[in-house]
Amino acid sequence: SSTNEVLSDEEKQAIFNVLKQAIDLLNIHRQAEGKSIELDLLERVAAIESQQAIVEVHEPNRRVKIREGLVKLLEQQVGVDKYDNNRLEQELIYYIEKIDISEEKVRLTNHCNYFKEVLGEKEPSKGKKLSFILQEMGREINTTGSKANDIEIQKSVILMKDELEKAKE
Repeated sequence: SSTNEVLSDEEKQAIFNVLKQAIDLLNIHRQAEGKSIELDLLERVAAIESQQAIVEVHEPNRRVKIREGLVKLLEQQVGVDKYDNNRLEQELIYYIEKIDISEEKVRLTNHCNYFKEVLGEKEPSKGKKLSFILQEMGREINTTGSKANDIEIQKSVILMKDELEKAKE
């Protein structure tokens, strides 16, 4: 025999109340998780910014090391005072301009600031935009690494890449 059970109004209301509680708890959990992720992302960006500050400390030394290295190489290959100092200066200027990382530093700073700005926006669907900004940050970090020619700057670049990967996750 088949029975058609019909829920009473009280039972419907009880089910509705349990469902509403579950949705409310889910939303509270999602907000807490979002806040936690936001704080984690801000820490990652702060870590990248602190490594960038370390890069800036090592930047002036890098130029001196490059010059000294080239002079030493010339002296070994050509001989002391057997090369044209004016030509050396021209080559140094060209070489240093080629490995200059000042534009990358400016762009990385701008990307970090923009990331924090977007992260603070109330717009709920900003994941793709944040992901794109992280990608741009990665480009600047990679270019800095490829131009670095300095072990201390390379160490900072590696740490920045590590933080960037954690932020992407």
